[in-house]
Amino acid sequence: MTNIALFGAGRIGAVHAINIAANTKTHLKWVVDVFEQSAKGLADANGAQSTTSVEAALSDPDVHGIMIASSTDTHLDLILEGIKAGKAVFCEKPLDLDLGRVDERVDEIEAADTPLLVGFNRRYDPNFKAVHDAIANGKIGDLEIVKITSRDPGPPPIEYINVSGGLFRDMMIHDFDLARWLLGEDPVEVFASASCLVDPAIGNAGDIDTAVVTMKTASGKLCQIDNSRRAVYGYDQRMEVFGSKGMAKADNVQTNTVEVWDGDRVHREKPPYFFLERYAEAYRAELDHFVDVVSGKSEPAVTARDGRQALALADAALAASQLGQAQQLG
Repeated sequence: MTNIALFGAGRIGAVHAINIAANTKTHLKWVVDVFEQSAKGLADANGAQSTTSVEAALSDPDVHGIMIASSTDTHLDLILEGIKAGKAVFCEKPLDLDLGRVDERVDEIEAADTPLLVGFNRRYDPNFKAVHDAIANGKIGDLEIVKITSRDPGPPPIEYINVSGGLFRDMMIHDFDLARWLLGEDPVEVFASASCLVDPAIGNAGDIDTAVVTMKTASGKLCQIDNSRRAVYGYDQRMEVFGSKGMAKADNVQTNTVEVWDGDRVHREKPPYFFLERYAEAYRAELDHFVDVVSGKSEPAVTARDGRQALALADAALAASQLGQAQQLG
């Protein structure tokens, strides 16, 4: 049984708590949050102890791994504290909002004996994995174009926007990681166009809600990503890869496969409304992988370096959108 201490009792923390409690290989030992009542409520609901003390959880010899789902500004410090305590670490994206801070510590994190797994959960989605496998198995030949669409059903509260780091670091960072995973190499050129078309309050907060990014790798592969904070029909998650032998794509999943055909039209279900529904299976698979990392059966599939590279692409896209010119990466 793998005992886990969870840091963060918010929305994503609750997802992890429920999955840990339901998994036969894991036990939720601690829930840690700066808000005592939040920690206690989530812990009580999932058979764990609660605390506001980071040290209390990290000093527990029965804790084998920690999962960091707290606010982004705590991620890097908690990673370092977890490694120092000898605990295997899982951390939600991003590692930090400041690429400079990450660059100062990434070598140290990678050199540590304690593993770190970064939470880019979309790699564990079975549909996206099948597309990745089609590339890896040579089914589409030489990869030439990758297209990724990710659109939320609606924007988050302005209070969240203000601390999120912006669309590129908060939302599109998932797609930057997917792009690197599918391309098999890092983009070296990034161009981005961005607008505020959904909610003027987002623009007033200094962010954007609609963006298109085009990237190119050293070998010439091209990738295009589009994001929007508003899709009235649900959570829109699609990808397509194109190569010398053909293409592979993953369309939106539906809440059911029922179709009703009548004299006017064909009716089918819309996509799931939000990420918690769409990626439920991916979150469970991600936890299973973390258990294997904790036990030494697997190396982390998503490393600190992967987290660093995704953040670098996010920063490059932001600069490109503000300057109106492509950004070069080494």
